Amino acid sequence: MTRKGIWIDRDKAHLVTLRNDSEELITIFSNIEHFRPHGGSGTRLKGGPQDVVQDSKYLERELHQLSEFFKDVVKSIEGADAIVIFGPAQTGEKLNHELSEKHSQLYSKMKSVEKADSMTDNQLKAWVRDYYHSNK
Repeated sequence: MTRKGIWIDRDKAHLVTLRNDSEELITIFSNIEHFRPHGGSGTRLKGGPQDVVQDSKYLERELHQLSEFFKDVVKSIEGADAIVIFGPAQTGEKLNHELSEKHSQLYSKMKSVEKADSMTDNQLKAWVRDYYHSNK
């Protein structure tokens, strides 16, 4: 039985694979840019000219980059018998939604989406081990 745990945020995903008595940890890095759109010129005077920032352009690019990141993660979890997603932000919930919309076979193997802080590699492995041990 292959059980996988995915710790994910916008920058990277750590995939922990538990297979019999072995553990494997791989990391997938995202290419998601951190957008901080702001105008380049203008004035500090009240009522002065304002720069218009097209947020929709940045959000659309972010959605495409997130989709590519999720494709890489999905490739890495194919063949899993059980999957748990955990992490500090909303990215785990977005991945869960992506699985439910586009990868129903993997979504059927989802156990839960949990909130968790940043962890070391050993803490990640221990979290996944403990999760599957307590949720048999």
